[in-house]
Amino acid sequence: MHLRSLKKTRKDVSLHDPIGTDKEGNEITLIDILGTEADDIVDKVQLKIEKSKIYKNLDILDDREKEVVIGRFGLEHGGDERTQREIAKELGISRSYVSRIEKGR
Repeated sequence: MHLRSLKKTRKDVSLHDPIGTDKEGNEITLIDILGTEADDIVDKVQLKIEKSKIYKNLDILDDREKEVVIGRFGLEHGGDERTQREIAKELGISRSYVSRIEKGR
């Protein structure tokens, strides 16, 4: 009985629930106050997941495709992503060809 009564008094809180208003009268939610740092963390986790998927499938690509994918997504040591133009210049191919390889066409 005690646990049941606690469940009724406890309220779940969402990050999107309004918690007040700003000077202009717009609703403010908890997520507005927290800022975008949480979004940055989610983006980084998502990026790590995507990169791990790419690593798992590199072996099905030919050498040129590997070079393009590794360069575009910063998979080599240092992790700097390069532009299609940079990769095209390094490999001596057109930027549009790099784009086609990147898209898997």
